[in-house]
Amino acid sequence: MHMNFAIAPSDPTPIYRQIVEQVRRQIAGGQLRTGIELPSVRAVAQLHAINPMTVSKAYSLLEAEGLLERRRGMGMVVANHPGQSDTAERQGLLRPSLQAAAQQARQLGLTAQAAMAQFEECLRETHQEETP
Repeated sequence: MHMNFAIAPSDPTPIYRQIVEQVRRQIAGGQLRTGIELPSVRAVAQLHAINPMTVSKAYSLLEAEGLLERRRGMGMVVANHPGQSDTAERQGLLRPSLQAAAQQARQLGLTAQAAMAQFEECLRETHQEETP
């Protein structure tokens, strides 16, 4: 499996937190399963032109949470965990992003309908990208 992070340098969320949150969501959603190897610290740092210590910090936090583990000769892999999280837990991981988007929509003076239309369009675009 090819894993790529969506790093947004302009996002106020620190880059290491962006990585941590994306890995958490992908594990909870079942996209990253036990034993899947994550890209190396160096590969992620080079691809996104970020400091390797930033990636290392994210991986270390995920390891401390028990979501990742180091395997000799492989690097960081998804730790053994009891499968896909329930819907409520996955929705809980999405909620902070939705709250931030709702706040931004309000600041921009967008109606709820306009904001929902944008979200639905983004969902369609994202799902089209995943379809081979």
